[in-house]
Amino acid sequence: MAQTGHARGMSVAAPSVEARSQGVSVAGIPLLATLTVLLFALHIAVGAKPLPLSTVWEAITARDQTIFDHMIIWDLRLPRALIALTVGAALSVAGALMQGVTRNPLADPGILGLMAGASFAVVITTYLFGPSASGWLPWIASAGALATALVVYVIAHMAPGGATPLTLTLSGAAISAFLAAIISIAHLLSEDTFDNLRVWLTGSLAGRDLAMLQITGPWIALALGAGLILARQVTALTMGEDVAKGLGIRTGALKIQLLLVVVVLTACAVALAGPMGFVGLVIPHVARLFVGADYRWIVPYAALIGAAYLLGIDIVARIAIPPREISTGIITAMIGAPFFIQLVRMRAK
Repeated sequence: MAQTGHARGMSVAAPSVEARSQGVSVAGIPLLATLTVLLFALHIAVGAKPLPLSTVWEAITARDQTIFDHMIIWDLRLPRALIALTVGAALSVAGALMQGVTRNPLADPGILGLMAGASFAVVITTYLFGPSASGWLPWIASAGALATALVVYVIAHMAPGGATPLTLTLSGAAISAFLAAIISIAHLLSEDTFDNLRVWLTGSLAGRDLAMLQITGPWIALALGAGLILARQVTALTMGEDVAKGLGIRTGALKIQLLLVVVVLTACAVALAGPMGFVGLVIPHVARLFVGADYRWIVPYAALIGAAYLLGIDIVARIAIPPREISTGIITAMIGAPFFIQLVRMRAK
C-alpha cells in the first residue's frame, strides 16, 4: 500500500512539474516579444544620425514624407530592421529543426552545407545571367540548398557507420569548402560578379530594401508555421525513430517535411542577407536553457530569441567602428565559432 501511495504521489507530482514548466514557457513568450520590440525600435533609432524613439514612433504611426527623418526611417532603417528580424527568426528555427531531426547538437544550415549551396547557386546564376535574375533568387537558393543537403546526406550515408552526426558534419564542411572554392573561381573570372556580391557574401544587411522581403516573407511565414505544427513530432523523433514510430509517427514523411521547411527558411534567409553563419547553431542551444528539450517551446523561443539576437548584432555592426560598419555575418561568425568549438569539446568528453 505504501508503494501504491508513493506511485500515486509521483503521478501527481510529475504533471505538476510539467505544468509549472509549461507555465514558465508560456510566460517567457510575451517577455521575449517585448524584448524584440524594444530592440527593433532601438535598431531603427541607432545609426550615423541617432534619432529619438519619439521620432521613430511618430514616423511609424504618422508618416510624413516631407520630414527628412521619416524618409531615413522608412527608406533605410525600417527595411533593414524588418530583414534582420526575419532572417534571425528563420535561421534560428531552421537550426533548431535540423538539430532535432538529426539528433546532432552541432547541426546548423551553415555547418551542414545548406547555406553554402544556396550561396553557390545564387553566385553561379548571377555570373551566368547577371543581376536580371534577382527576382528568382529565392527559388535558385532553395534549389541549391536542397541539392547540397541531398549530396551531404548521400556522402555521409556512404561512410562507415552511415549518416551519423560526425559524418554529416564532416561531409557538410567538405562540401562547403568545395563550393567556396568554386565561388572564388567565379569571382576571379568575373570582377563584376564579385563587386555585386562581395558584401552580400559576408552576410550583410546593409542596403537592403523591402522588394526581396515582399517575395520571401510569405514563404518564411508559411515555413515558420509549418515548423510550429511539426514541433511536437520533432520532440518524439529526438527520442529515437523506434519511439517515434511507436507513437504512430511516419518518420520518413516527417523528415522530408522538415527538410523542406529547413530548405525554405535557409534559402529565403540567404536571398535576403547572404550567408549568415552560426545563427542557427547558437540560438537553439540558448532556447533550450529556458525550455528544455520540448520542441513545442524550442521552436517559438528560437524564433523570438533569434530575431532579437540578430537585431542586437546588427546594432553592434553599425556602431562598433564609426563611421564605417562591419558586416553582420562577420560578427555572428566571431561569436558562433568559439561556441561551436566549445560544443565540440563537450561532445568529445
